[in-house]
Order: sequence, then structure tokens, then C-alpha cells
Amino acid sequence: MKRSRKPSVRRIALSTGGGDAPGLNAVIRGVVMTAHHYGWECVGIRDGYAGLLDPPAEGSGMMRLTPERVRNITHLGGTIIGTTNVGNPLHFPTRLASGRIVERDRSGELVRAFRRAKIDALVAIGGDGSLAIANVLSKKGLRVIGVPKTIDNDLSHTAATFGFDTAVSFATECIERLHTTAASHRRVIVVEVMGRYAGWIAMNAGVSSDAHVILMPEIPYRIERVAAAIRERDRRGAHYSIVVVAEGARPKGGHRSVLEKRLGAAERLGGIGQRVASELGALTGKETRQIVLGHLLRGGPPTTFDRLLSLRFGGAAVRALAEGRSGVMVALAPPTVRYVPLAKVTRKIRNVPPGCDTIRTARDLGICFGD
Repeated sequence: MKRSRKPSVRRIALSTGGGDAPGLNAVIRGVVMTAHHYGWECVGIRDGYAGLLDPPAEGSGMMRLTPERVRNITHLGGTIIGTTNVGNPLHFPTRLASGRIVERDRSGELVRAFRRAKIDALVAIGGDGSLAIANVLSKKGLRVIGVPKTIDNDLSHTAATFGFDTAVSFATECIERLHTTAASHRRVIVVEVMGRYAGWIAMNAGVSSDAHVILMPEIPYRIERVAAAIRERDRRGAHYSIVVVAEGARPKGGHRSVLEKRLGAAERLGGIGQRVASELGALTGKETRQIVLGHLLRGGPPTTFDRLLSLRFGGAAVRALAEGRSGVMVALAPPTVRYVPLAKVTRKIRNVPPGCDTIRTARDLGICFGD
């Protein structure tokens, strides 16, 4: 964690990287209004870092962010400055003269672009990938404060990331609605939710919505045991089942379901819901349907919890700069917000502990995890 004796900040840049999440605009408003209080100017970099590395031909790759520009955006989903999950400046896809595409590190070029734009500090809003980039930029001399954003809730050293509460609340509502239709037709309905390599969304939404089976990355499953749990429900007269599957779930001894791998981007998970539904249909003989909630979990207005957390994170990020800090992430440590070194945050993701109280409670409620 770095501190300078006399913060010389006059112009702050904001970037939003990775997948969008409810609360991004609230963070932007929190940063801009707090910076205005200090008399500092704010600009937003469009579409991650693309606004600096590959600015659009039709205009500036940056947007001036004034109090007027961020008025009444706290409740809006998405991000007014745009985001992207491709074009990682540390592994930027570049086409050679031969036509072959290779990855190139453009982080030094990006730091120089910040300096040319007379930007004194960066507030980087993102998940593990975006914060890893921010950590490298900090090591190269740019003043950086990170803000933890991900609906997956998988960042370490913070009690929560903004966007998670909204995603879980909406997933819970969707799963609740499926109970009646599944019961009416005596079906098995498999619901695939986001979460990447962590099962926080699947676990919280599944338990809260009275799902009967939850499959998640932290507990590799055996499909035969899931089928046995469904047959047991049928034997007891409960002729339908709701199965919640995290996109990163995998069978014991098997692999995750990957839809796509691209240069300069994280692999795209998906398809596990269809696989589980097909296998359960064959093993149980029951009519089976699958639903992928996907990007529905990223959209819409943030919950009250996420709005307040986002505003707090935005304000804390600016205060960190005013205190001379750099190379840190703001983190929730109820009832306060603290600062954690970026290098510490990006070492590994935060998974669900298989022995945690929520898992134990779920097992006591009769929920099957396929193990």
C-alpha cells in the first residue's frame, strides 16, 4: 500500500471493466460527487481501457463526468461509460503481418496514454481480472484505487461485492416462479445461473427459493446421486424437482462446460444446465426442462443494499486518493469500508467453503448437492 505525503490529484479517470453489474452507475456517481467536493475533475474512459488504447474515430474515448452528468443515475443498471470483457491490455490480441493473432502486453503504452491525457489517478471498477490489470498499472507508477465489482461475489478480502445482492434477489424470484409450473406438469426444471468458478449465486438463490438440488463448483457432483434424490422425491409424492446449477459446476472427475475461449478474454462458461437436464431426463424418465438466467442477472436496477454499498465504495475510493493512498482496493468490513492492497486481493478468488453454515443448513433442509 503506497502513500504520498501531498496528494497532487486534480483529474481522476474512471474505468468499468468486465461484465456489467447493478450498481456501476451508483459507484460512478459516488466517485464524481465526492471528487467534486474536493474540487477535482472526473472523466470516464469508454469501454474499459479501449477509450485510451483504441479511441473511436468519431470522437473522444473519454467522457467528462460532471455532477450534472451523473444526476439521478444511482438506480440505473449498466454503466454510462460502457464496459468490455475483451481486450485485456496485459494480453491484448494483435494481428501480425502474417495474419496470425498473438497476445501483446500494452500496459506500458496504456500508462503513457494516461499521462498524455493529464490523468493523475485512476479508479478501476471491476472484478478479479480488472483488478489484476489495475495492480499492474499501479506497479508501473499510475496512482490506482480499485473498487470490487462482480455479481459472482468471488473477490477475497471484502465481505461483499456490489451487484451480488441484486443478482441473487432476482435469481431467487425467478426460481420461485418455476415451482408452480414444475409442480403442475410434474417436471424437473434445471436452472443455470452465473457465478463463474464460485457458487455464491447458486447457493444463496437456491437455498432462499427452496430448490431441491444445488450443484456448484466447490462440490463436484455425481449425476446418479442427483437422479436418486429426484426419484426419492417422487416416491414421497413430490412429483417435481427444481435443480439450480452454477455455470462453473462440474461432475466429479469431469470438467467444466466451456462455450468459448478467445485471446485477450476470459473463457466463457455455459451449457452445464443443458447437460444436467439431458442426463437427468435419461436417468429418471421424467420430463425435464432447462432455463438459463444468464445476463438477466446482470441487468435491471440495483437493490437498496447494492445502491448504498456502491455509493459508499465510490466515496471511499476518492477519500483514499485524498489520503495519499494508491495500489489498494476499497473493501467492505462491516460496519466500515477499509483498504486492502491490490496485490493481496488478486492472488486467488473467494470460493464458498463447503462446510459453511449455509451449506450445513441446506443439507438439514434436505437439499441435495450431488455428493
